[in-house]
Amino acid sequence: MPRKFIDLSITIEAGLPSDPEMMIPQIDYVDHAQGAEQMTHFFSGLTKAQLPQGLGWAVEMLHLTSHSGTHLDAPFHYHPTMDGGAPAMTIDQVPLNWCFQDGVLLDFSAKSDGERITAQDVEKKLADINYRLKPLDIVLVRTGADAFWGRPDYLVKGAGMTRESTLFLLDQGIKVVGIDAWSWDRPLPFLAQEFQSTGDASVIWEAHFAGIARGYCHMEKMAGLQHIPRPHGFKVVCFPIKIKNASAGWTRPVAIVEE
Repeated sequence: MPRKFIDLSITIEAGLPSDPEMMIPQIDYVDHAQGAEQMTHFFSGLTKAQLPQGLGWAVEMLHLTSHSGTHLDAPFHYHPTMDGGAPAMTIDQVPLNWCFQDGVLLDFSAKSDGERITAQDVEKKLADINYRLKPLDIVLVRTGADAFWGRPDYLVKGAGMTRESTLFLLDQGIKVVGIDAWSWDRPLPFLAQEFQSTGDASVIWEAHFAGIARGYCHMEKMAGLQHIPRPHGFKVVCFPIKIKNASAGWTRPVAIVEE
């Protein structure tokens, strides 16, 4: 049976204003001509004329965070403990079987920027698509924010999850979720504005902090969820890069659809 592979990631690029300034990736490119010069230093006696067309290797040097690009957050990102006081897992400790499971797509792109995705919203959407969650399903939340990737307003685009709706998923045995926005929570400027107007600190990072009670991982800065042809009946693979003791790792999530 033929399979369709759908890329659900963004491309890491230098200088895009879709992250806070301190997090914008930088990439230094060493082209083939520069690589040839490097090779003459590495291989004693070599001249550039001895290389194919006088060209050598190409190399890139990156300065970025573990949360740059499409990435998988580990429970350690949210707090040092999870599951009632157990040490929170770092990204190199995340079980690989969490990261290759049946996928479920919940489309909330009709919601306004900064709007809450409640537990009731999730329950209704599951009823609408006639699906009952099972443990380890990977739940993907579409907000439509990825259409603004590469622009400064990406940081304020999309609805977001809450503590209540996150715990609803985790109580069904879900361990990995993902969203096509900058954050699993509502955009940070909306949280900041609400905190400033109410003084209620419980709104700050509420969906992330749900991971203190139930250890889980979420993907952020996903893209292309609209290309998944059905809300369930597909696989998701999202293995993270292993970074020792880190709070996140880059991933290139893919939806695998049997056609």
